[in-house]
Amino acid sequence: MTSRSSGAGKNKKQRSFWKELPILIGIALILALLIKTFLVQAFSIPSDSMQNTLQRGDRVLVDKLTPWFGSTPERGEVIVFHDPGGWLPEAQIEENVVQKALSFIGLMPSANEKDLIKRVIAVGGDTVECKENGKVKVNGTALDESSYLYPGNTPCGDKPFGPLKVPDGKLWVMGDHRQDSLDSRYHQNQQGGGFVPEQQVVGRAIVKAWPINRWGTLPVPDTFDQKGLSAHAAAAAPGALGLAGAVPLVLWRRRRLIAKDSVVTAGQETGKG
Repeated sequence: MTSRSSGAGKNKKQRSFWKELPILIGIALILALLIKTFLVQAFSIPSDSMQNTLQRGDRVLVDKLTPWFGSTPERGEVIVFHDPGGWLPEAQIEENVVQKALSFIGLMPSANEKDLIKRVIAVGGDTVECKENGKVKVNGTALDESSYLYPGNTPCGDKPFGPLKVPDGKLWVMGDHRQDSLDSRYHQNQQGGGFVPEQQVVGRAIVKAWPINRWGTLPVPDTFDQKGLSAHAAAAAPGALGLAGAVPLVLWRRRRLIAKDSVVTAGQETGKG
């Protein structure tokens, strides 16, 4: 009797597991889809434009969460963004059912996603330029790009530009393999002027996840921490200081008017009495 009942219990547990398996798979797929949509997504590097920071075939993980909290791209970050229009050729690659399913839930990059990956050089309000045989300058401050520029490349020897004022809400982006990157410099004659709208940014690439031997983070290079780069923010400082100084003056004047009105009201009341 004991043997039969324990065997029946075992079969019941096995049946319960197989009944629950589809539910577990469904939950896993939903979680994967939510992670892809709101947290992190994998992207494959399709070209050599970001060498040696990123190699063709590398897989990177992109942070999609911080933009939901109002964060905007900063200088020096490596970002993934949607094609602003006309940056990529019109090409359709056939994917099998498995590839489509995995890319849908974010476990595999889609071959047909029209996304690009570049480094942010300047943000809205900045003035950016690069003369032939010179360095890239942001707000008049030269960048030391030796830590990420592809060996043997010049900052802009193939395509000098500027000075250009980056519109608010836009970005100026460039590839690390400067002489093999059709970046902002090469799209100045298009409708967007070569600038990337912040709304087109998918997120910041934070980790090289694959292959394992190339695993590593993608930090912002030290050159982007220079104080001179924030010249446009400093220009706004006098206005902010003026506003800060005006607030106490307005409050003092308001108190004077209230006190004066109180004296007048008290005099009127006295006259009535």
